[in-house]
Amino acid sequence: MKLRAGRHMNSRTLPIENADLVQPPAQTSLISRCMRWLAAHPGRTCAIGMALVAALQLLAYWPGLMQVDATLQYDQAISGQFDDWHPPLLAWLWRQFLPIWPGPAPMLLLQAALYWGGFAILIAWACREKRTELAFAILACALMPISVARLGSILKDCLMAGALLMAAALIAWTWHRKHAGLRLLAAMLIVFAAATRANAFMAGAPLLVMLLPEACRRTRVRLVAAAVAATCALALVIPASNKLLDARASDPFLSLIIFDMGGITANSGANAFPAMPVTDPVAANRQCYTPRQWDGYGWWAAPLCPINFDRVRAAFPASGQSPAQAWIAAIEAHPVAYAEHRLAHFNLSVRFLSLWTIRQPLWNSSRTHYLEYQKAPDLLLSAFNFAGSRNAQWPLGWPIVAMAMAAGVILLGRHLRSRVIAVPLAMSCLFYGGGYLLVGVAAELRYHMWTTMAGMIAGALAAADIATSSAIPRRQIFRAAAPLIIILVLAIVARLLVVPGGFIDTV
Repeated sequence: MKLRAGRHMNSRTLPIENADLVQPPAQTSLISRCMRWLAAHPGRTCAIGMALVAALQLLAYWPGLMQVDATLQYDQAISGQFDDWHPPLLAWLWRQFLPIWPGPAPMLLLQAALYWGGFAILIAWACREKRTELAFAILACALMPISVARLGSILKDCLMAGALLMAAALIAWTWHRKHAGLRLLAAMLIVFAAATRANAFMAGAPLLVMLLPEACRRTRVRLVAAAVAATCALALVIPASNKLLDARASDPFLSLIIFDMGGITANSGANAFPAMPVTDPVAANRQCYTPRQWDGYGWWAAPLCPINFDRVRAAFPASGQSPAQAWIAAIEAHPVAYAEHRLAHFNLSVRFLSLWTIRQPLWNSSRTHYLEYQKAPDLLLSAFNFAGSRNAQWPLGWPIVAMAMAAGVILLGRHLRSRVIAVPLAMSCLFYGGGYLLVGVAAELRYHMWTTMAGMIAGALAAADIATSSAIPRRQIFRAAAPLIIILVLAIVARLLVVPGGFIDTV
């Protein structure tokens, strides 16, 4: 009888102090079921997130923002007459789309397909390896606001980054599996990327080496030889495409020579330019030179610099030296001035101790004479650009931080589970980003789109490996983290102490 009474009491009554422990199912069922589903299906969760952002991004920037460079390439696509100021292969490719779909939309879709497709394959690879944390880390890299916002503009930087990303994803997907077709496609994408920028071969070489037979990488000597061969082969892609497409010579390399001569003249006080009808070249150079970019010497500069592109080009034949000879002679005569110039520019380019306000490359509208393809700013586009601009003001948007991550990944390389793809990405980041120390002519962040993407992905892979492995020596982890810590401390301290108010850099 007592047992029945107890059961009867428990089934009909509940102590007041325990009443809050029981929740009505209807209040939490939807949220809890959604959270459980998301946790149980990381691949689908990432796919839904990426698809939503990709759709909104395309809607925000449709049909694609066209600026001066894109407009010039579209002009050549229409005319079929190419020059080599910009890689002619892109104008040729654009020309193939014209009968099907004129305007910037096909190029925007191609950029987006390579970018989102590459990240989708990387996430699928992580899910196939049953690495949920890695899938979400790669998703975070895909949703970097600065990259997503820049993807809305028709730029060779976006196309190059997308092609390299897709190639890296295919390398990861086919590792330990026999997919000759996919690996051939990855190699073709790397070659295509090398044709999009004159310096893109530095980014593609580490990835191309990973596609070579394992025997080519078995020893250190063979690995170095393979790297040199891959670099040389990719460096020939631009000259070969120029020749095949009969591109008119426009002396694009002269922009670097003029920029370096301007920097040498500004820092040494001695004229490094060939003889020109300019009264005081040193004083005239001070009006045109800035370590930010070479544009002050362009034919479009207003007011026109007395030492401008056309005048310098015309002066070389009478000087008895080729532009390359005069450039090397100027560097040899004033190595310190040259180093000051290059370091000042590189510092601004990678946003290390960068204290200047840099011109905004996240355009809010098109600037093109094709009125039918004008894109005016709207609320959605402005929201993406706002997020991208804020991203660029903080460490995850600074190329130097991505390069520091890449250095740490290389130091930790042999201990990483994902080293097959993490190390090549890190080396690609450092080779390409570091190359701007010698060849950079403008400090816009768009030039470092791949630098930032490759470094962040490599860092995400390494972080996921560290988090899921207890076999990596703690001392090696601290050693690998040192470059990132040092770079962050110096960059943040410079901004906080030298510039009152903290982080004021814009994109």
